[in-house]
Amino acid sequence: MSGHSKFANIKHKKEKNDAAKGKIFTIIGREIAVAVKEGGADPENNSKLRDVIAKAKANNMPNDTIDRGIKKAAGDAASVNYVPVTYEGYGPNGTAIIVDALTDNKNRTAANVRNAFTKGSGNVGSQGCVSFMFDQKGQIIVAKEDYDGDADELMMTALDAGAEDFAEEEDSFEITTTPEDFSTVREAMEAAGITMASAEVTMIPQNYVELTDEEDIKKMNRILDLLDEDDDVQAVYHNWDE
Repeated sequence: MSGHSKFANIKHKKEKNDAAKGKIFTIIGREIAVAVKEGGADPENNSKLRDVIAKAKANNMPNDTIDRGIKKAAGDAASVNYVPVTYEGYGPNGTAIIVDALTDNKNRTAANVRNAFTKGSGNVGSQGCVSFMFDQKGQIIVAKEDYDGDADELMMTALDAGAEDFAEEEDSFEITTTPEDFSTVREAMEAAGITMASAEVTMIPQNYVELTDEEDIKKMNRILDLLDEDDDVQAVYHNWDE
């Protein structure tokens, strides 16, 4: 995994344009609604909601927007009917793709996801067809431009809190955890006043696939762009070595 500039990729995704920011806020808004429905509106007693709020702040979501989302979900919990669905499939040259969605209409979402794969000459497979190629991990990225402390101190803060691994990249530090320990480690980092560029439970590929053919690259980007445009899609994971 070394050599992949994770912070640069995150920064690019965040700053791409206002439409991308709107998409991120839509994603987080749905996650807030689901977290409130599952565990209540008080972050003190709802670790999932605390994690979503941290994700919202890392993406520069205004506090009043976060508060409005929580209040709306708490006041109208019966109407929050998003259900999680996951699709797995293949892109060009056997690249593996996982799509996580929150939807109130499974038929619509399934059709849109299938259409995205088809237009990029890929195909949706059965559950489990590619997920075994990924590890589910908590991942915290600290940008070097946001952290002027000692790298060893940062590492010890993370490891003492229960992190599995700590790696230094070109422009960032990457902390990985088990999904179960993610909240504890993230909260320890927050308590230490450490700014996080990204903090979430994600799917990390065990191996990466290179695409050298220009047509394959265009097709892969086509799939990812169409999925990115779909409001139901929360996250897309793949093993393409961009």
